[in-house]
Amino acid sequence: MSPLSDNPAEKERFICIYPSYVNSKKTLAEGRRIPAEKAVENPTCAEIRDVLTAAGANVLVENKMYSREWNRDVTFRGRVRVQLKQEDGTLCSDKFASRKDVMIYCAEMIPKLKTRTQKGTGADSSSQQGEGSKKSKKKRK
Repeated sequence: MSPLSDNPAEKERFICIYPSYVNSKKTLAEGRRIPAEKAVENPTCAEIRDVLTAAGANVLVENKMYSREWNRDVTFRGRVRVQLKQEDGTLCSDKFASRKDVMIYCAEMIPKLKTRTQKGTGADSSSQQGEGSKKSKKKRK
């Protein structure tokens, strides 16, 4: 294995973002790295990738598991690598000066994705179904 290079533009030097880092359902011990009120509920690797690609970041997706993730399901798999610095050491984007900036940006933008906004309308219909089942319980009494 070759030693880690000093070139920030190489893929090994990109920062890693696991979905658990921005998951509001996780505790700090389970791997969340930003405040719970800023975090997003159950983000996926694809959502993080979509948000960062739209922001113009250089992104790679790897099929890796987060070590603190106990659920081995495919939906929890994945790691996103993001290039923060160019070869000369300057920032790729002024928006992303640090790992935390990238994580907070992801958490702010994921709820605005079309896939998330469509799920929001689906949740309304499921709550109506729940109300219907409550009515049937009243009839049984």
